Amino acid sequence: MFKIATFLLLVSGCISFISNIFVVAELVSADRRIVALGDLHGDLANTLEILKFSNLIDDNLHWIGGDTIFVQTGDVLDRGIDTIKLYELIQNLRDEAPLYGGLVIPLLGNHEIMNLVGDWRYVYPGEPETFGGLEERKLAFKKDGFLGEYLTLLNMTTRVGSTVFCHGGITPYFSRHGIDWINDQTHESIVPFMESHGRLGDTHGVFGGDGPTWYRGYALDDEAEVCDLLAQALELLEANRMVVGHTVQHDGAIHTRCGGKVILIDIGISSAYGGRKGALEIRGNDVYAIYADRKEALPSPPPYAPSSEQIKKSHIVVHEEL
Repeated sequence: MFKIATFLLLVSGCISFISNIFVVAELVSADRRIVALGDLHGDLANTLEILKFSNLIDDNLHWIGGDTIFVQTGDVLDRGIDTIKLYELIQNLRDEAPLYGGLVIPLLGNHEIMNLVGDWRYVYPGEPETFGGLEERKLAFKKDGFLGEYLTLLNMTTRVGSTVFCHGGITPYFSRHGIDWINDQTHESIVPFMESHGRLGDTHGVFGGDGPTWYRGYALDDEAEVCDLLAQALELLEANRMVVGHTVQHDGAIHTRCGGKVILIDIGISSAYGGRKGALEIRGNDVYAIYADRKEALPSPPPYAPSSEQIKKSHIVVHEEL
């Protein structure tokens, strides 16, 4: 069963968690490795295989990634049965990684939000029994349940170096407010939003169809139109690329659009989508798709160069959770 004590430690010991303040934006060394994984959708076996060939865990499921920064862009649950085991794995790795100089950053996806508000359309048959039954699952996703308490503390987006990570995509509307604002709005509104079953609390639309967990434009819209929109968003976010999940790449490959300014990493890891296995790796401005049998270089835009005005206003950006 999920380690409830770990979550209580996360909440009651949030000061010690933030004492490891994760300065990951402007202070990431050029050669520090970043690995990102898209939608897992309830498939523990395939997730473990990817983490192993990405050299993040050993056969005993312990962290071996050294100072790697590992980002998971949400949608851990639904469409598969391994909800509890996957969240337990991520939490264990998030506890272990800092001991070796590493960092694990889990983010919210639209399916996390859906389950919190009671939208269970994609819950896999038999999955509630892993909680002990339907009522036990309902309790787990309440704000004081062992999963609800955890998920309501997660951020919706983060920036590592000059790369922004989120589940769906951040439009200029949200970008102009900044990453901190998006995460603050998420934390402020998520409990009233979930307790009203998605009807109240989302004043600014962060959980809406054009919000960072649902937007698909960068993955699906015509590049002739959407690339300019993406460029605006990235300039506002002071980044040169955005990494997103959410939209399945049915050939099982990680793809880029707009000259590498957006990277699509939902490759259908879950057996519900064919069980494709791969992860994204970033080192400096070099970007790679990692598969079990190969590593492929991906297009990458020029490094981010802040304007003189941005340099004057610059401040250290911190990845932190409540």
